[in-house]
Amino acid sequence: MTHRPVLADPLDLHLLSPPTFWRCEPSWSWVSRPLPDHLLWCVLDGIGRLELNGATRELGPGTCAVFAPGDAPTAGHDPRRRLLVFGMHFIVTPAGVVPEQRWADLPDRVLLGALAQRSDTAYRRGDALGMRQAALCLEQLLCLIWEAAHSSPQSATDTAVLEVAQVIRQDPGRDWSVAEMAARAALSRAQFTRRFVAQNGMAPAQYLIQARIDRAHQLLTETGMSVTQVAAALGYTDAPYFSRQYKQRTGRPPSESRR
Repeated sequence: MTHRPVLADPLDLHLLSPPTFWRCEPSWSWVSRPLPDHLLWCVLDGIGRLELNGATRELGPGTCAVFAPGDAPTAGHDPRRRLLVFGMHFIVTPAGVVPEQRWADLPDRVLLGALAQRSDTAYRRGDALGMRQAALCLEQLLCLIWEAAHSSPQSATDTAVLEVAQVIRQDPGRDWSVAEMAARAALSRAQFTRRFVAQNGMAPAQYLIQARIDRAHQLLTETGMSVTQVAAALGYTDAPYFSRQYKQRTGRPPSESRR
């Protein structure tokens, strides 16, 4: 049975310090006393090294740590590439939000930077909504760090295949071919299909059909477009064929989905 992580449920979070950015001074080093609370510590720029309980971690942009009460980390950096760190102290209920190894690399540095900036801006606004937004940003960062710490690193090829799947979902009405999808991922057709099935559980052509049917359902239920208009918008030249595919995938004809 898969263990349900604490972060799968809402947390009771309380910030004990403002979300803060700091560019570490050239002579900076960190020798922490045992922490009395939790600490989020994320590197946005620079390089350095972090040590905790005999384990060492090289630091770079995207490296994030969640320290537990009692932890006493130490760190240093290259004064020519000074660390830019974002973090805050907090308490949380229930316990169990701290990865065992304490740190992970977040692949989406743009999202990391955006959450850090929003948390800082919202908190410094000083109102109740700002406090809530800051806590939500912290909770999202904790979820991202937990996920990264417990997931296998994703290769550049896997990321490319994932991006192709995202583009298909964004624009399912386009006249996609498997050859074009493979070219986008810089893979042969056979390599691409194998990796795509491993990631998404279905072949690229079937994934495209499902993306079109999902979008068709949205258009039929949320717009005034007719079945024929929806079929044409999603690349079908034969409306009856579209209707058959729709019924196969949803269990009812598209006419019954219109509101």
